[in-house]
Amino acid sequence: MDLKQMRYFLAVAEELNFGRAAQRLHMAQPPLTRHIRTLEEELGVQLFVRTAKGAELTEAGEVLLAEAPNILALTRRAEEQVQLAGKGLVGRLDVGIFSSGILHVIPRLLAQFHTERPSIRIGLHNLTKTEQIEALRERRINIGFNRFLPEEKDIAVETVLQEPYLVAMYEGHSLAKKECIALEDLAGMPMILYPSLPVYGLAEEVIRAFRDENVELLIEQEVEDVVTCIALVASRFGVGITTASAANLQLPGVVYRPLRSQRLSHIELNCLYRRDDTSPVLRAFLDVVREYRHAPPKLAQ
Repeated sequence: MDLKQMRYFLAVAEELNFGRAAQRLHMAQPPLTRHIRTLEEELGVQLFVRTAKGAELTEAGEVLLAEAPNILALTRRAEEQVQLAGKGLVGRLDVGIFSSGILHVIPRLLAQFHTERPSIRIGLHNLTKTEQIEALRERRINIGFNRFLPEEKDIAVETVLQEPYLVAMYEGHSLAKKECIALEDLAGMPMILYPSLPVYGLAEEVIRAFRDENVELLIEQEVEDVVTCIALVASRFGVGITTASAANLQLPGVVYRPLRSQRLSHIELNCLYRRDDTSPVLRAFLDVVREYRHAPPKLAQ
């Protein structure tokens, strides 16, 4: 039983006349009759009884008539959904995120994408850099966001934005009165570094900057995420070098100042995805990312 047979059956069942049904279907009556007979043979039941006025449904025909509109409606819905999926208007987008990224940029991108394509379900996955690459290869996520990404042949990387570095410190700190903090100003100051991970990241970049610029680095704490870092800054454990987006963490007693450094001028936020991923949903989201990159709103400072 195919969809064409179902449409033919429905026309005859509603008209109860093969001639009128043929006219409705814009076809000759003999081919229509043959299609109905073929359908009856495939089902092993008689669907119509010929009468002087045309035709009547058998009990089996009545049952099929009750189901036929649902079957055709489901088919039409399936066709529509497939077409929408092909245009990237329905489906699912799984996104790999990390701590400081969700403080500013990523929510903006997701909000814009959701506004444009509300039927797409979005899944968020808090993953480290290494975990994001693994999840991409295993097709558990479609796209990830992170910094200091290694080169991988099968992974494409695009810049989302560049943002300046800031120094986070507690109110009342001796440097808080300065409008801009030079790296040498932080010599010997207790420093809170993040993230403390086995792969290269912001902490390693800060350490390298202190070494390259011949400034003494005193590490007070190494933590895994920006929230913990700023919380320790608020508790007066030390100062922290962070990104402009982290300034959205307005913890009581914490102030942010621009950092002046030869190495630590701007930090990139990147997105990463599989090079061979042709998903229309991913492509639609990348359009949002690229639009943001060309005209990003100003970061809080």
